[in-house]
Amino acid sequence: MRIGDAAAAAGTTPRALRFYEQRGLLPPPSRTAGGQRRYGPREVARVLTIRRLLSMGLTIEDLRGCAERLHLLDGDALPPYDSSGCTRTTGIAANRLEILNTEIARLTALRDQLAAQIGTPAEDASLHAH
Repeated sequence: MRIGDAAAAAGTTPRALRFYEQRGLLPPPSRTAGGQRRYGPREVARVLTIRRLLSMGLTIEDLRGCAERLHLLDGDALPPYDSSGCTRTTGIAANRLEILNTEIARLTALRDQLAAQIGTPAEDASLHAH
């Protein structure tokens, strides 16, 4: 399938597919005689995996660190800790989780400070956020 069809199948844009290719997350696709990119179901599945991991808080740079193992991720979850994927070998997912936890703690403290400044209990402020 052509880039527009592959992008639509993965719920993204042709520009995103070219970006993933440029960043090393998506191998260069085969090309038609006319030079157009050609994608198959395997590439669409890989783009879906990339998008899922990005939606879980990992970054493009995180994924670049394990791009050669992205094909090992299957389904809707990261592999168990003891498998060879982005979780164990390089610690990328664990590192990102630590970064997210730090950011959550920072934002929670910021929310509490703001709530104190306006005289609203932090518990009430967090209830209004949902």
